[in-house]
Amino acid sequence: MRQKVDHKRTFFYLEQAILKHGASSQAINIKQIHDGVDFFFSSRSHALKLVDFLGNVVPIRSRNDKQLVSHDTKNNSYNYRFTFSVEICPVCKDDLVCLPQKVAVGLGNIGPIVLCTRVSNTLMFLDPSTLRTAFVDATQYWRAPYKSLLSSRQLVEYVVLDVEDVERAQVIHGKFSLAQVQVARVSDFGKNDLIFSAKTHLGRLLNPGDYALGFDLYGANTNDFELDKYKNLVLPDVVLVKKSYEEKRQKRRGKPRPWKLRNLPMEGDNHGRGRTDEEKKAVEFEKFMDELEEDPELRANVSVYKNADYRDQSEMGSMTDGEEPPSIPLEELLADLHLEVSSNHASGDEDEDDDMDAV
Repeated sequence: MRQKVDHKRTFFYLEQAILKHGASSQAINIKQIHDGVDFFFSSRSHALKLVDFLGNVVPIRSRNDKQLVSHDTKNNSYNYRFTFSVEICPVCKDDLVCLPQKVAVGLGNIGPIVLCTRVSNTLMFLDPSTLRTAFVDATQYWRAPYKSLLSSRQLVEYVVLDVEDVERAQVIHGKFSLAQVQVARVSDFGKNDLIFSAKTHLGRLLNPGDYALGFDLYGANTNDFELDKYKNLVLPDVVLVKKSYEEKRQKRRGKPRPWKLRNLPMEGDNHGRGRTDEEKKAVEFEKFMDELEEDPELRANVSVYKNADYRDQSEMGSMTDGEEPPSIPLEELLADLHLEVSSNHASGDEDEDDDMDAV
């Protein structure tokens, strides 16, 4: 299983989805490598089940090969080793995409600069300036594949200075509404007075004084072949993606959360991996857990468990002023059960041992 991106967000999500649905329960070994994960099965049918599961969770394309291991000419029997290669679509949630001209026309002339707001077995694209949406399945994507213009790792933090609704009653689409905002980069404070004005789909979520994460197209060095094909396209200076709670989360960094996740029993590939790679993975996993708290739809395929080591602190409620960062409701947390057989029964009567065996 491979994905040609520079982060592990998709694999973190797939790991939790596989655990929840038991898709790898028949794997005899799981090995984590630099750009993906290898699963080993004793039966070809077990591997096919995992490939089918992945196709229902994310947009993929797959191929299979077989290699002759041995054969017996006397009874005409052959032993093959089968290999299934799965490539995951490189477009991820919160990525900014420049749609190719033919794709944009086929989707009703949406965009062409769109945000990927949801990834399942289809990609959901949103035009942040018009609130128009479009869905692209795996077949459509791999027929004419394209990459992200900017990924979520290139998000920049902005402070919202002013929010003005644009015909609010007519453009509300689900949880989004169109608004005209004025923002400034947080990194510019004390250096310059540069202010940007842009349309955004976050009109219902943002208020003056809030922080938001977005793509800085004003200062970005974009090198995209599809973008160059649009001769008269005027790029916005800023494309906001989501509300930011980073400043408030910094005060609780390093403290345990009231919930936790399980992990697949994977063998690590330490070849060529240093301390920097491990720290990078830890930071990405922390951001993935932040996304789980913010997005209930993302948690639909994830099992979240109560953290027995968490101790509620009364001062936590007053550590921040104003709106608190999103958190996972207690009713969504599952009990982390550990079944153990006590050794005290070994010294009991034979009748008690027989009762335990019957149970």
